[in-house]
Amino acid sequence: MPNLLDIRRRIKSVKNTQQITKAMKMVSAAKLKRAQDRVITARPFANKMTQVLSALADRTDENFHHPLLDARGDERYLLVLVTADKGLCGAFNTNLIKAAQAFIRDNSSKQIELLTAGRKGRDFFKRRQFTIVGEYVGLTGKGRVDFSEALEVAGDIIKRFTDDEKIDKVFFIYNEFKSVLQQRVVLEQLLPVARTSASEPDPGASGEERNLVDYVYEQSPAEIFSVLLPRLVETQVFRALLESVASEQGARMTAMDSASKNARELIDTLTLNMNRVRQAAITNEIIEIVGGAAAL
Repeated sequence: MPNLLDIRRRIKSVKNTQQITKAMKMVSAAKLKRAQDRVITARPFANKMTQVLSALADRTDENFHHPLLDARGDERYLLVLVTADKGLCGAFNTNLIKAAQAFIRDNSSKQIELLTAGRKGRDFFKRRQFTIVGEYVGLTGKGRVDFSEALEVAGDIIKRFTDDEKIDKVFFIYNEFKSVLQQRVVLEQLLPVARTSASEPDPGASGEERNLVDYVYEQSPAEIFSVLLPRLVETQVFRALLESVASEQGARMTAMDSASKNARELIDTLTLNMNRVRQAAITNEIIEIVGGAAAL
């Protein structure tokens, strides 16, 4: 049974830990508000741009070709995994890594290369000797992502996809922000850009939007897509990074709140044990005094 001094030291240690978890919760709450605002602002533009360009690509001439649009084989994949640079955020990184492992396992017959954004995903797969062709560290650790950083990642992805056509498809895995308590792991194909079927309009569109749109090209399709398709990839990468930052802060805020509650419960339990030990010590002293007096 631990003595009184050991229990007091343990209580002090847990209280210090509780102060840290409370501070981390407050910091994450402040960062979450800004990150959530940026995600909500970026979503409509990214969704509409994807919808318009996919429909526009579907209505181009069959003879038109673009490196980011043309379908290729189905043998060589580039998997882009977005994780956090830091831990202490619950199952945030674990769920992403499990999704990446499941994707690799389900496509074991394919040749898969990995590009990581975040220290946790990079370290996990590097320890397992997996092929990592590119890594970006420090993008999400500061609680926000600049568009210039997303441009760098998107430019690397486009270059790897277009150079010598060594990659057939590019897939993205990241956490989509739903709420402070809920994040959803998303696996989506980034390249080549999917074409929207003219016979299957967007089910979420209104009645007017369901009518097929006949686009008029003022410039040639080649000129339009050479500018807009890379911009679409950059926008999707930027949105994924924003979603990841907001999800990370929400997960860390929830995890630190749970840790603070657990610390409080542990302090109460240790305090109760300390009082019992102290009472037992006092009782033993009284018994010794009474016994000594009786012996005299």
